[in-house]
Amino acid sequence: MKQNDIYMIQGTDYKEMTMKLLEHIDLASDIVVRSKRIGIKPNLINATPASHGATTHPEILDGLLTYLKRKGFQNVCVLESSWVGEKTSRAVRANGTLEVCEKHQIEFMDLQKDQSVVCSGGGMEIKVCQKALEIEYMINLPVVKGHCQTKITCALKNCKGLIPNSEKRRFHTMGLHRPIACLNTIIHQDLILADNICGDLDFEEGGSPVAMNRILAFRDPVLCDSFAAEIMGYEPYDIEYIRLAEELGVGSADTEKARIHALNREAETVKQAAPKGQAAKLAAYVKAKDACSACYGSLIYALNRLDEQGRLNHKKKKSLAIGQGYRKKQGTYGIGNCTSCFRKYAAGCLPKAVDVVRFLEEEWE
Repeated sequence: MKQNDIYMIQGTDYKEMTMKLLEHIDLASDIVVRSKRIGIKPNLINATPASHGATTHPEILDGLLTYLKRKGFQNVCVLESSWVGEKTSRAVRANGTLEVCEKHQIEFMDLQKDQSVVCSGGGMEIKVCQKALEIEYMINLPVVKGHCQTKITCALKNCKGLIPNSEKRRFHTMGLHRPIACLNTIIHQDLILADNICGDLDFEEGGSPVAMNRILAFRDPVLCDSFAAEIMGYEPYDIEYIRLAEELGVGSADTEKARIHALNREAETVKQAAPKGQAAKLAAYVKAKDACSACYGSLIYALNRLDEQGRLNHKKKKSLAIGQGYRKKQGTYGIGNCTSCFRKYAAGCLPKAVDVVRFLEEEWE
C-alpha cells in the first residue's frame, strides 16, 4: 500500500469488512517484524456506543485484532484517553472496546493514568503520553465525523487522545489547528482505518449519525483528512489544520493524485435507520429509493453545508431523488449515476459530498 492509496470497503458486517480490507492491503507484510510494539488508537471521546456517531465501532477493532493474531503478532496494545471531563475507563466500557480487548487478551492502556514527556515538533513543545512514544507501529482508528470547532475530525485530530488532559486544555486555548498539526510531526501514523460507518453530522459528541457503512484505509493522515473533508462537503483547505500539517511535511492534501481502490459496492441496499437530530431535518429534502448508504450519506452532508449557508428554506418543495430505484426513470433533480435520466443530476457512483455541494449550488434552482 502506497502513500497516495485510498482503500474502501462497504457493507454492514464491520468485523468481516475489516479483515478483508487488511488481507487486501497485506498489513502483515508492511509490519514485517512480528515482535514490533503495535499500538491501536481508537476514538473513545465519550461514554457512548458507536451507533451514536462519536466513537469507533468495536467490530473494527475485533477484526483488526483477529487478523493480527492470525498473522502471529502478539506485542499489541490498545491505547486511548477520552476528552477532558470524561473518564476513559467509562468510555471504553460503554463503547464495547474493553470487551473486545478482554476477548483477545490484549492490554488496554488508559493514557489518562500515564506519565508524559515533553517533545518538540513543528516549532512547538508538546507533552505526549510516554506509552504512546513507545509504540513502534501505530494503527489509528478515527471516526469520520463533524466537529463544532474544526468542522471535521479524523486521523490528525484523533492523535489528541495521545496527550495528557493538561495539553488538551492548552490546545483548545491555542485554537486547536496549529497544535494538532504540530503534534502530528511527533506522532507517526503507520496505518489509518477510518470508521466511516455512521459518524456524526457536525458534532464530535454524536447525536446525529449519518449512515455511510464504509471503512477506509490510508497510509497518509493528511490525505485521509482531506478525503474525509470532501466526503463531508468541504474543500481540504477549508480545514486549517490540514493545510498546516501539509506545510509541516506530515503528508499531502492532494486528493486528485490519490489512487482509490473500491474493494466492493454495497452488496444490497440497506434500510436506512431513522435519522436523528439535524440529519432528520435534512432528510425531508430527499426522496430515496434503494439508495446505497454512502451515496445517501454524501447527500445529507452536502445538504448540511447548504443549510449552514442559509440556502435551504426556500427549497422545501424541490426534493432530490437518489437511489437505484430511479434507474431509467425521469425526473428533475437527482443525485448519483442512478438518476442519469433526470433533467439535472450530480454525476458519480458514490459522489463525494463536496461535488454534490457544487452541483446543488449551481443547478438546484
